[in-house]
Amino acid sequence: MTFKAEYIWIDGTEPTAKLRSKTKIIAGAPAGLDALPIWGFDGSSTNQAEGHSSDRVLKPVFTCPDPIRGGDDILVLCEVLDIDFTPHSSNTRAALREVAEKFAGQEPIFGIEQEYTFFQDGYPLGFPKGGFPAPQGGYYCGVGADEIFGRDIVEAHLENCLEAGLAISGINAEVMPGQWEFQVGPVSPLEVSDHLWVARWLLYRTAEDFGVSATLDPKPVKGDWNGAGAHTNFSTKAMREGYEAIITACESLGEGSKPLDHVKNYGAGIDDRLTGLHETAPWNEYSYGVSNRGASVRIPWQVEVDGKGYIEDRRPNANVDPYIVTRLIVDTCCSALEKAGQV
Repeated sequence: MTFKAEYIWIDGTEPTAKLRSKTKIIAGAPAGLDALPIWGFDGSSTNQAEGHSSDRVLKPVFTCPDPIRGGDDILVLCEVLDIDFTPHSSNTRAALREVAEKFAGQEPIFGIEQEYTFFQDGYPLGFPKGGFPAPQGGYYCGVGADEIFGRDIVEAHLENCLEAGLAISGINAEVMPGQWEFQVGPVSPLEVSDHLWVARWLLYRTAEDFGVSATLDPKPVKGDWNGAGAHTNFSTKAMREGYEAIITACESLGEGSKPLDHVKNYGAGIDDRLTGLHETAPWNEYSYGVSNRGASVRIPWQVEVDGKGYIEDRRPNANVDPYIVTRLIVDTCCSALEKAGQV
């Protein structure tokens, strides 16, 4: 008896890493993460090594059922290691793991809203070739063939994520034709990041069967169209219990160099999206406010009413590395909450 294991990893492409995967045939029946072997690959073909010393190591860190192949087959998300088994320089998960462990006592959790855009033959799905559709407005959460494009792919992707057991929590059409969103969480920093990367792989793989590509480009169409983000919702135990911790977290994200430290790591091309228009704050200005989608960080109105809950960092691009954005937010906010004695 054998089963197929699709080993998935994040490569070293800059400024935005790509997903890679290959199939390993394993004898026996699936027996859990610890039973999966490490594997190798040619790092010189993934921007992770030079040709004269190209071997890199894949270490399984998360596994789930493979909804594409079905049966006993599985998907295996891996960290990339050097041959001395230390994290490769492109391995951003390792740094998150350290920070998540450091602040685990504060019980941080995340929900990430992943926006993306379908393209076919060089145009966003639903755009007439050589022209533009009606202005944005009716497409958001719309219904009908004149406003919605790609729903069959979106539904197939949703089913695949559910069959894989990922913590996907919703989907919706976005403000531009061919633009959609799915949400992952709320779960722990490592879990939301692992699940989001696998959900991205499933998005690309599902769309592939329809002859359509999906992009995380933060500004897929220039002009008067919303960009694509990955709004990141965050809370700790203290924030879920009191409003004072909410304000401390918001203030900490705006202290000193923190706004720039975060924004420069929130995805390539962020200045094209964070312009102060289209429900964004300018990339070089930090602000927070209740129910304000033009602020860097939004406090949902219900959070103010309840006096507890979570905050939404609206700055991360659709192409952000979730390992990086969750690490930065946990480190900044949890450090400030700890310093303030709000843990």
